[in-house]
Amino acid sequence: MKICIVGLGSIGKRHVRNIRNVLKERQIEFTLDALRIKGTAANREIEEIISETYRSFEELPDDYNIIFITNPTSLHYDTVRMLIGKTQHMFIEKPVFNRYRDINAINLSADGIYYVACPLRHKKVIAYIKNLVDQGEHFYSIRAISSSYLPDWRKGIDYRNVYSAKKELGGGVELDLIHEWDYLTYLFGIPEQMYKFVSHCSSLEINSDDLAVYIAKYQDKAAELHLDYFGVETVRRLELIGNRKNYIVDLLRNVIQIISINNDENKYIDFGEDDFYLSEMNYFFDSVSHNEKTFNEIDRANDLMKFVLEEPS
Repeated sequence: MKICIVGLGSIGKRHVRNIRNVLKERQIEFTLDALRIKGTAANREIEEIISETYRSFEELPDDYNIIFITNPTSLHYDTVRMLIGKTQHMFIEKPVFNRYRDINAINLSADGIYYVACPLRHKKVIAYIKNLVDQGEHFYSIRAISSSYLPDWRKGIDYRNVYSAKKELGGGVELDLIHEWDYLTYLFGIPEQMYKFVSHCSSLEINSDDLAVYIAKYQDKAAELHLDYFGVETVRRLELIGNRKNYIVDLLRNVIQIISINNDENKYIDFGEDDFYLSEMNYFFDSVSHNEKTFNEIDRANDLMKFVLEEPS
């Protein structure tokens, strides 16, 4: 396989390692190039995996099997548009774009796979809940939260300089933490109505929004979602309230607590270690090898962008 990755930030480096591990396990020979218009040299481990480093779009060959798009969100649309003719398939880091876009203008190939990252779907706890929903388990109320302290995200790096802090680069909780809406709509579909409050409320020295609170209405249930950059305790949790039974899903500890009305079906399920980024990479290469569309192609991710960012009527 001939592969290229555009951008080598923290998530790009993670993908490089996982590409190597997945293809080595599958005994698939590959070359992995990098397009780095800006940026310093990566560490030795990454540099040893990279075959060629290019500094402009024009320099790139046009015969790649896969191109990974992992540069800042604000650059995704132009990057995809400029490189679409140089590759068969693409893996695009989330969020797909920084706003809703006209997909028809990109000239996607009908035979291409254009997967947009959605790693939380690959967590075992989410797969467990997805199976329950598919089997007919019903919930009346959904509560989800993702709360953490942005300055602690990347040790040794000034949080004020990362893309999350800069609205013009696609930062802000609405886009940066779109993981939550992605897995919620994966489980339950797009709500009929949504109300939201999005703002910068904390003392963090950033120009992006650090708080978003949503209330959404489905035909037969309601959903509440809280996202922030300033929580002193890192929390990523999903609570599902159903008929005589509640499910509390801790996405950080990979456990699910089940509480029943009479305590007769109480259960605590620990899924243990869960390398969901590696699972996601395996899923993507399975899709490519079988030439099967993924469950999060670029059009679906773009539709989610429209839902999340549009102003409620």
